[in-house]
Amino acid sequence: MVAVAGILVWSQVGVMAAEPEPLASVRDDPAIAYQDASVAIVLKPTDGADEEGLVFIPGAKVDPWAYAAKLSGLVTGERMTVVITRPWLNLAFFDPRPIGEYTALAPEVDTWMVGGHSLGGVRACQLAEEADALVLFGSYCANDLSASGLPVLSISGSHDGLSTRAKIEAARPKLPADAEYIEIDGVNHASFGDYGPQAGNGRRTIPDDEMTAKLTAVIGAFSGG
Repeated sequence: MVAVAGILVWSQVGVMAAEPEPLASVRDDPAIAYQDASVAIVLKPTDGADEEGLVFIPGAKVDPWAYAAKLSGLVTGERMTVVITRPWLNLAFFDPRPIGEYTALAPEVDTWMVGGHSLGGVRACQLAEEADALVLFGSYCANDLSASGLPVLSISGSHDGLSTRAKIEAARPKLPADAEYIEIDGVNHASFGDYGPQAGNGRRTIPDDEMTAKLTAVIGAFSGG
């Protein structure tokens, strides 16, 4: 009981909050309709989405809203539905829910990518075979998907001090041989969201708007949009 209580307390301490300005830019955007549900945050184009979506799993102890601005270009530019999950205890490892819990929030979407940042990406790898494709954001897989035949996109940052190039390379055999790898110059670990500085990280040199544009472009090209 003491151990369980300790985990519960630890999971709630030091949660990295969404920065207010990027958050407001999404909530105030007339081109984005959002639903803030207990299971997940759902972002859609106000004038109707295409039949493709992304289930995105946040990094450990990061407010799910902290990723909304960086993923907003997929909604407004690529006309995707983006579902940002709310992991139990702010830790995806403790969340056993299947991907269907999240895709049910947008039943009109036919094709789903699953992805995640940091430890959220590790969890996305575990759910990947329930989806049509996998996108890793500063992350890598712990389980073996090399024979899965899944389309996989791995996006990393040149200045990431946590999910380093060496760690991503070491995990490469766990992905299909045709997995696509894209490293964005000037990006650190926290560049994938908007939640402030992070211990152990490198120094980012890329502006937020440029990062959003690059994420939109590479994921759009990967999805065929």
